[in-house]
Amino acid sequence: MKNRTQSILLSCLLAGLMASSSAVAADDIQQRTIRFGHLNNLDHPISAGVKKFAEIVTAKSGGKIQVKEYPSNQLGTEQQQTQALRGGTQEMQSPATTSVVGLVKDLGVIDFPFAVSTYKQGFALVDGPLGEALMQKLPEKGLVALTFWDLGFRNVTNSKRPVAKLEDFQGLKLRVIPNPVFLESFQALKASPMPLSFSELYTALETKAVDGQENPFNVIRSNKFYEVQKYVSATNHVYAANIILVSKMFWDKLSATEQKILKDAAVEARDHQRKVSLTAAEEAVAELKKAGMQYNDVAPAEQERMRRAVQPVIDKFMSSYDPEIQKLYKSEVARVLSIK
Repeated sequence: MKNRTQSILLSCLLAGLMASSSAVAADDIQQRTIRFGHLNNLDHPISAGVKKFAEIVTAKSGGKIQVKEYPSNQLGTEQQQTQALRGGTQEMQSPATTSVVGLVKDLGVIDFPFAVSTYKQGFALVDGPLGEALMQKLPEKGLVALTFWDLGFRNVTNSKRPVAKLEDFQGLKLRVIPNPVFLESFQALKASPMPLSFSELYTALETKAVDGQENPFNVIRSNKFYEVQKYVSATNHVYAANIILVSKMFWDKLSATEQKILKDAAVEARDHQRKVSLTAAEEAVAELKKAGMQYNDVAPAEQERMRRAVQPVIDKFMSSYDPEIQKLYKSEVARVLSIK
């Protein structure tokens, strides 16, 4: 009888503990709405990633955390949205890494031209120790990074001529991201780079204020640059990634459970987003051709000539970065280049 009574008491105690634990877990997730902004249109793979992220967050939070998407710079330019995150007036965004180098200069290593040649290599570079080390530099700037999504290889379009060899860059007025590595790289290629906000780009192309621009195929298609550009050249000069950012002021208000939900959802959505992005890039090339753009590949030998032309720029900027990042970058690039 005594043993039976003890067993009943133990069962009641365990049940109470489990109920208490469930209550704590439930309390760890609050009703929240996350404003997630980005510059891309709704048909872009980044938007597909945001939608998948929202779906996963809703499921993992039992419907308590909702993610509202704001595409097409509805919340401002990438730089304005980043400042909003730092100030705590916006929760999330997915800027290109190129747009964040003003805050964390070392992120510029991702922008080095002709560093990798395949998507697998690009993914491995940002998902590995280098990407992790770079993300750890953001909290002191008021930002928390969760992972990297795919933006694709950057390629050149223009209204003058195909870019098939190094000399074809000569004199082309190309809009580039306001980023020192990009500016000096295109200067080394003998183009005339012009830093402009993305929101001004279509009009600049339409009015011939610039001859061309450089972006991944998905961005070129999604923003209808085929309407104002004649040539698209697969220069594949930079592997581009978007970094998924959270306001640190918002992040610090979250429980450990909520933080884990967002981190896990960002990584799960990343894998989906990359599949969508790779498929979309192939489809984008076909659509650009169908829309009347003249497409050309760039031979590996010519890409190597271009790489050699920009090597002094790479050497210059590399020397200005954190020595640990320099070392890690070199070892990681050597590692990923063995991936086929």
